[in-house]
Amino acid sequence: MTTPTNLLFILSDQHARQVLGCYGNTVAHSPNLDALAARGTLFTNAYCQTPICVPSRGSIATGRYPHQIGMWDNATPYIGSEAPSFGHRLAQHGRKITTIGKLHYRDSRDPSGFADQRMPMHVLEGVGDLYGLLRGQMPVRPQSRKQVLEARPGESEYIRYDRTIARMAVEWLQGEALQQSMPWCLVVGFVSPHFPLIVPQLYFDLYRRDEIPMPIAWQKEAWARHPVLDLKRHQEALEEPFTETQIRNAMHAYYALASFLDEQVGLVLDGLYQSGQRDTTRVIYSSDHGEMLGEHGLWWKSSMYESSVAVPLIVAGPDIPEARKTQTSTMLVDVFPTILEAVGVPSDPADSDLPGRSLIGLANAPDSDRPAFSEYHAIFSPTGVFMVRHGRFKYIEYVAYPPQLFDLETDPDEMHDLAKDPAFTDALAACKRELERICDPVKVDAAARADQKRRIDAAGGVERILSDGVRIPYTPAPQEFDPASRT
Repeated sequence: MTTPTNLLFILSDQHARQVLGCYGNTVAHSPNLDALAARGTLFTNAYCQTPICVPSRGSIATGRYPHQIGMWDNATPYIGSEAPSFGHRLAQHGRKITTIGKLHYRDSRDPSGFADQRMPMHVLEGVGDLYGLLRGQMPVRPQSRKQVLEARPGESEYIRYDRTIARMAVEWLQGEALQQSMPWCLVVGFVSPHFPLIVPQLYFDLYRRDEIPMPIAWQKEAWARHPVLDLKRHQEALEEPFTETQIRNAMHAYYALASFLDEQVGLVLDGLYQSGQRDTTRVIYSSDHGEMLGEHGLWWKSSMYESSVAVPLIVAGPDIPEARKTQTSTMLVDVFPTILEAVGVPSDPADSDLPGRSLIGLANAPDSDRPAFSEYHAIFSPTGVFMVRHGRFKYIEYVAYPPQLFDLETDPDEMHDLAKDPAFTDALAACKRELERICDPVKVDAAARADQKRRIDAAGGVERILSDGVRIPYTPAPQEFDPASRT
């Protein structure tokens, strides 16, 4: 039987797992997360439920897939009425649940189950990114390309915000946490290494630019030609390839941001250990999605390539095997049942249909047959996209477009699409059956489109949204945190 403990859940934003030493990157400086992995279990095949911020975070909160809760894009933030969160379940059983930092829900006053929110970041004006609802109708966004070219040393509101989050978390761990009579749960939400690619010189100096590996298939002649991916490159102003110098500069900044994040995580973990709660606290580290970093001619997230849809996932503490790496497929919906089990809260009968499983059990008893699932219905995609990872194969279905199939065992860089290869007909069919066991892609795509059309119409129609332009290159930090940074 699992012994109830405290639970510290650290969630970053857009952290590519390939930029971590514990995931095999010999260049990345990530000593704190590497040390956490060494005293716990690292999941090598962990996936988000959708590679974009807002619906991914709704999935984490509720333990349900995006199509189950109607959260499709960055303009469908979690409210609390879609499905109960793990915060609701902990509160029902008298457990203290506190959040510090980014949540990306609608509003702190909503009944999300997280009543104690410290310095929360939520979607802009409680609405989020309406422009992203245009999807295939969206014109080219030069702002996207500009974000890559603007990578540089410096300070940003995100850097200041993350420093404040780390400080507040340490203060909570060394103060209020010690006053709890029952196991507590603390959620710490950092925004790094999300764009902008601006980070203090100190972290740039950790790297020599020429030692950072160039991205997979960064040259145009190596790009996979798929109509959905081609449209994404077009809308993000990526059809003209970046030069090697431009890519190295942006990657240098991203690596530096990841090291800055690692330092903030280290401060929080040191605060936990110094408080004397190391042996009575389980720790989960993950990110809401990944980052393409120029691979296959793509940046940001919003695709089903591994660098976008896969996430780092580390669990450590009592009852968790140390220094273990497991290939069991895991997902961010697994966080919900893990937190409940960790703090000793029984599962609610209403949650019996949750798709996730506790990571404590999966760390101790690997399951090589378990599939993973993700879906995408948001910006830069003209259609619904669905992913199933089943054993060595990854299947991607694009509604009304050709599918893709990759053998990740022999082709981890996803260079060879096997969907049309007759030798893999059975593998393709098996993956498609697994997807259809989870959902009907055509019906889910139709539901997402109908909901997005309703919201577009409510906002004044396509032309009105186009005239308003891009309002959210990235969500600003909460105004009360750093009013002096407003321009």
